Amino acid sequence: MTLEMTYLAMYGLVLITTILIQVLISASQHGLLTLLGNRENLSSVGVAERAGKTVQNSVVAMTLVAPAVLMLALANLSTPGTILAIQLFLTARIAYAICFIVGITYLRTVVWIFGFIATAYLYLSLF
Repeated sequence: MTLEMTYLAMYGLVLITTILIQVLISASQHGLLTLLGNRENLSSVGVAERAGKTVQNSVVAMTLVAPAVLMLALANLSTPGTILAIQLFLTARIAYAICFIVGITYLRTVVWIFGFIATAYLYLSLF
């Protein structure tokens, strides 16, 4: 398994952790019984809303980065640049999740941009 694949697996663990944090925050806001229901009219606010949006954005990031990493592995392409890009992606996504949940807006945007550029670099490395 390439280092890029290892970092992708690490991001999977980060995503699982983010989901668990979101559930705990939502449970503290709405109560566990409410979360066990159908949630049709459930509206989160504050940190619970931000945690939910963090999870949604993190899932989108996974759907964008995973194909690039898998194609790199299938093509046997692993360079110092692709390794640095996936490391930057993982670091940026962790920082993004923390910034979004805590509410640090400008830094959140900056680290999102770094993660996006790292993802784009992985795709460009295929050519």
